[in-house]
Amino acid sequence: MRAFHFSWFAFHICFFGWFGIAPLMAIVRDDLGLTKTQIGNTIIASVAITVIVRLAIGVLCDKIGPRKAYSWLLCLGSLPVMAIGLASSFETFFLARLAIGAIGASFVITQYHTSVMFAPNVVGTANATSAGWGNLGGGTTQILMPLIFSGILMLGVNEALGWRLAMMVPGVVLFLVGIAYYFFTQDAPNGNFDELRARGELPEANGDHGMGQSFKAAAKDIRVWALFVVYAACFGVELTINNIAAIYFFDNFDLTLATAGVIAGLFGLMNIFARTLGGVFSDLFARNGGLKGRVRWLFIAMLCEGVALMFFSQMHVLALAIGIMLVFSLFVQMAEGATFGVVPFVNKKALGAVAGIVGAGGNAGAVAAGFLFRSESLSYQQGLFYLGIAVVIASLCALVVRFSPEVEAEEEVAYREAAGDDSPALSLR
Repeated sequence: MRAFHFSWFAFHICFFGWFGIAPLMAIVRDDLGLTKTQIGNTIIASVAITVIVRLAIGVLCDKIGPRKAYSWLLCLGSLPVMAIGLASSFETFFLARLAIGAIGASFVITQYHTSVMFAPNVVGTANATSAGWGNLGGGTTQILMPLIFSGILMLGVNEALGWRLAMMVPGVVLFLVGIAYYFFTQDAPNGNFDELRARGELPEANGDHGMGQSFKAAAKDIRVWALFVVYAACFGVELTINNIAAIYFFDNFDLTLATAGVIAGLFGLMNIFARTLGGVFSDLFARNGGLKGRVRWLFIAMLCEGVALMFFSQMHVLALAIGIMLVFSLFVQMAEGATFGVVPFVNKKALGAVAGIVGAGGNAGAVAAGFLFRSESLSYQQGLFYLGIAVVIASLCALVVRFSPEVEAEEEVAYREAAGDDSPALSLR
């Protein structure tokens, strides 16, 4: 449980650093004289580098363990978060957001750590809750960063310096959490990877168990890439909304920066329970339907997400827009939880590589979606509608994920043993 709480809190703080600048973009836009296209490019930059880092961090977890991987990522990631305040032009701001994007790889370590720590009957719930409470940072950051910014202005600082000083806060916290993660967590229930290898309980991370072989085993599995697309269409969409929600409501409904931030924050705050629900339903569907049940639930959540997003894009009344946004938020986050209710069962010997590739899909989706919102000729509402259509199409990829009868039977036995259920196994054929 210590690993569970540290992992979700670390991911939560990473969101603060990752998207802390998003609710202040209206101020940054005026200070640096950014165009809509340039803002779109910085949004793409903030999630693009994470694709590469997530691919690497998954196999790194297999090699050095989640404890060391998280500590290094948090401490190193804190540097560009604090350094973004030095930006004085579009180019330097763009490079800072690009560097900050690396801390988004923290999600893969969070999912890896909870997958290792929890039993099959609750792993979906554990993964979804740790990720959901981490993603909650996307909501709290929309609310708190404008307040931190306002507090700094009350000290007599002007806006141009205020947003720069505000970004120091998440940077310092990131560094401190990285130190704490190293000293207060361990890699697995029975010890750290170094200790397990010394005792012969874990194979050495070389040869057939090396990073290259682990990644190769995951990369040649079509199910992994199907989940890559699925996660692109749920988490990728959430990242996109985190980046544009505040400025969307600010521009389209003539709200103040603080009010737009609060409304945008509601989208992320749904993570306090919505992603967990996705994992809970995944575990419940698995009780009667096994692994097929988990996949079935994933498809349902994705389909509903796409339909809700299309409705949200057509709202012109503020109250209706907020209401539909919350429904859409519920399904997008449940779909994320459902995805990582399936991931731990795809290839347990290459868990880090699978989690890394699927996790990278989320950021790849955000990069692709970012191009919809950088065009001067395409409104945000049109971009959101087209994105909804893409999500509906992507939901079909969930149906590609299948498991052999042997694996289904093996996992059902493991599920019932973990749940303390001695009743005869259900036939899954």
